[in-house]
Amino acid sequence: MLCRARYLLKFLSNLTVRVKIFLNIPKPALPGIAAAPRGRAIPEGFVAMRSIVRHLRTALAGLVAAAFVSAGFLQPAFADEQYLPGIWVDPDGCEHWVMDDGAEGYMDPVLDREGDPVCHRAEICGVMSTDQLFATDRSEINAENRQRLATFFTSATAFGFLIYGHTDSRASDEYNMDLSQRRAASVAAVAQSVGARVVDVRGFGERRPRAPNDTPEGGMRQNRRVEVYCLR
Repeated sequence: MLCRARYLLKFLSNLTVRVKIFLNIPKPALPGIAAAPRGRAIPEGFVAMRSIVRHLRTALAGLVAAAFVSAGFLQPAFADEQYLPGIWVDPDGCEHWVMDDGAEGYMDPVLDREGDPVCHRAEICGVMSTDQLFATDRSEINAENRQRLATFFTSATAFGFLIYGHTDSRASDEYNMDLSQRRAASVAAVAQSVGARVVDVRGFGERRPRAPNDTPEGGMRQNRRVEVYCLR
């Protein structure tokens, strides 16, 4: 199919050149320079034929481009510019609406004195020790702890949840960031499994300690945690 389309496009291009040579059509003049008259008058029938050939070339070029797109050789420029209409909540607790054309706005029309929307209030409603939820250096949650978390999320009566993971400072920063992110994601998965709305999930590693990382049984234990904020 592609070979035939390319052949037809080449044929029409050659036909256009031959028509121009036969009719002795002058080249377009440069801006500000008049074109020298040459050749004989162009009959109306040949003008119509030239217009038809030009339109056929344009249409066929579009078909060739569509064939290349469907075959996977080309990607349309707007392929990644798709929007899903709906409502989403940002980490500040503000509800947004979004349309399929990308238009967006705040759901709540109530504004404060600065003109900012009045959003849901975020307050910490759970601090969970990762020593109880996870094995060392792991992010999997066993069945018993999953049930405990499910009970917590179903009884919290919150509009949405922000879930943040934290570690102590014993490993590298990169490792701690990854571990805290995976642990927060595991807790978020339990929340979503019972229908809770999870607004934000992040891992902060050792960057937001609650206490100094001075002793294993003191500050380090307090810093190994998952914090849950409730939006109300």
